[in-house]
Amino acid sequence: MNTREDQLKAFDRLLTIMDELREQCPWDRKQTMESLRHLTIEETYELGDAILDKDMEEIKKELGDVLLHLVFYSKIGSETNDFDIADVANSICDKLIDRHPHIYGDVKVENEEDVKRNWENLKLKEGKKSVLEGVPRSLPAVVKANRIQDKVAGVGFDWEEPQQVFEKLKEELDELQHEIDADNKDEIEAEFGDVLFSMINYARFLDINPENALERTNKKFIKRFQYLETKANENNKALKDMTLAEMDVFWNEAKKQ
Repeated sequence: MNTREDQLKAFDRLLTIMDELREQCPWDRKQTMESLRHLTIEETYELGDAILDKDMEEIKKELGDVLLHLVFYSKIGSETNDFDIADVANSICDKLIDRHPHIYGDVKVENEEDVKRNWENLKLKEGKKSVLEGVPRSLPAVVKANRIQDKVAGVGFDWEEPQQVFEKLKEELDELQHEIDADNKDEIEAEFGDVLFSMINYARFLDINPENALERTNKKFIKRFQYLETKANENNKALKDMTLAEMDVFWNEAKKQ
């Protein structure tokens, strides 16, 4: 691994290149925070894919892309005299020190849960009116639900045992079935949301990230379905012309791969 001196040289090299691109490249010179926003989101998702694939080489590359965006925003901020990369770094350093009084102060903690509770309480003392203020409105629903539950749990609003959450899940499933039987479309959607919310909560108690779990299943399904498509093509058949029984043969083969 690189020394701290080498790491700082590499970061300085990136800052220098960013200065040169902003000065000399028509595309880079044209960019604004708004124009970069959707690209940053895309890069973050690509990093997430690489992490789920456990592809360390790809993770390294995608981290570089994300780092470039952080430097890019900071460069734009410096041009308007609002902030630069040093301000950004010092801001997060100050926050980390303030939020870890058990490391940089005299607060005692016993475990990870104590740390999380202190974190949320400190944010309230900083002027936030709600522990949920830090949940971005534009987060995907599954991620948002997980963050909401994690944050309220940090201030003690939580179930005590996993079995309690599982019983709540079964209760929500019964309520969903009741609305399905009544054919009440609006209430079906509401109860379905409650079921998903309870599932996400249960995942937290099982120490499972629901977003990762669902994406793992997505990838598994894609792989198996593409196997099915390949086998159908090898047999000169179109999927729309195959029976479910015929598809199941290839699907079961895919599950064994």
